[in-house]
Amino acid sequence: MKRAEQVTFGGGGGLDRKAQLREDPAALDSAWSAAGTRILMTWRGKVLSQRSDPDRGPDGLAWITAAHPLADAHRATALYLGAGPDGAELFACDLGNWQPDALDEMALASFADLSEQQHPDLPSGNVFAELRRIMARLTPLEAELAATAKALLSWHQSHQFCARCGSKSEVSQAGWQRKCPTCKAMHFPRTDPVVIMLITHGDDVLMGRSPGWPAGMYSLLAGFVEPGETLEAAVRREVFEETGVAVSEVGYLSSQPWPFPMSLMFGCSGRATSRDITIDPKEIEDAIWVSRQDMMTVFAGEHPVLKPARKGAIAHFLLENWLADTLD
Repeated sequence: MKRAEQVTFGGGGGLDRKAQLREDPAALDSAWSAAGTRILMTWRGKVLSQRSDPDRGPDGLAWITAAHPLADAHRATALYLGAGPDGAELFACDLGNWQPDALDEMALASFADLSEQQHPDLPSGNVFAELRRIMARLTPLEAELAATAKALLSWHQSHQFCARCGSKSEVSQAGWQRKCPTCKAMHFPRTDPVVIMLITHGDDVLMGRSPGWPAGMYSLLAGFVEPGETLEAAVRREVFEETGVAVSEVGYLSSQPWPFPMSLMFGCSGRATSRDITIDPKEIEDAIWVSRQDMMTVFAGEHPVLKPARKGAIAHFLLENWLADTLD
C-alpha cells in the first residue's frame, strides 16, 4: 500500500531513537543536561498538550525543560525517546500519583474522554488530554513520540514485577528494559499484535460494533493474533468467530502502533466468500454490510444512522483509502 506510512503514529517525523545511548548512563546524563532538551509529561495515560487556538481543544504536544521541577523530580524514571530532527534530546516522564482538584473519574473512564487536567506548576493552556482525542491533530513526529511514551509507560505500569520469580523489577536501559535484582531476568517492552480487517464482498464492506460504543458507531472488525498463528489465519479466524463470514484471500495493507495500551495494528484486506452474518454476542453487538455509496455518505457526515470511524485510527485510514481506490 503506497500510502501505508501516512497512518497516524506511522512515523516519518525524523525521530532518531539512538538506541546505543540506552546502556550508557554518562551519555544519557549529558543528553538530559543538553541545551534544548525537552521533556514530555504524562499522567494516567494522558499526554501534556497545548492549545494554539483558545477556541478549540488541544492540537499539539506541550514540552517542559529538564530544569523544570516536575521533570527533575521524575528524572530517575525518565524514558529516553531519542533525538528530533533538530537534534534536541527528548525524554518522557510520568507524574504518577498526582491528584488534580475536583477530579471527575467518570469522565476519565468514558469512551470519549473530553476532560482536561491542568497542573498548577504548568502554564495555563498546557493540559493533560486523552491521546485519542488529539491524535489526528499531531505532527508525524509528535504522534510517534506520544505513542512511544504512552505505550512504554503503560508497559512499566503493568509489568512492575518479575514474571519469573515475582520480585519487584527495576527500570533499566532508560526505560527500554526492566531487570530483576533477584533472579537477574531481563524483561523487554511488550507489544500485542492485532489484526484489523477491511473485509469486502463486491462493493460492500463488513462493519461491526462493540457493546458500549456510542450510538451509530461501527468500525472494521479486529482481534488479537494468537500464539502460533499467522496474520492471514488470524484474519480468517476472527472474522468467522465474530460474524460467521468466511474469508478467502487475505492481504497486508498497513500497520499502526496503537498505544491503548500497547498494541501494533496490522491492517489487512480480505475477500468474503459469504454474506450471511451470524454474530457471536460475546464478541460483538452487531455486524452489517455497508455499501461503498453508503460509506461515502457516512464519511460526509450525512448518514442518518452511521457515524464515521474515529479520525486518526487505522480503521478510518483504511476505509478512506478504500473509498478513494488507493489501497494498492
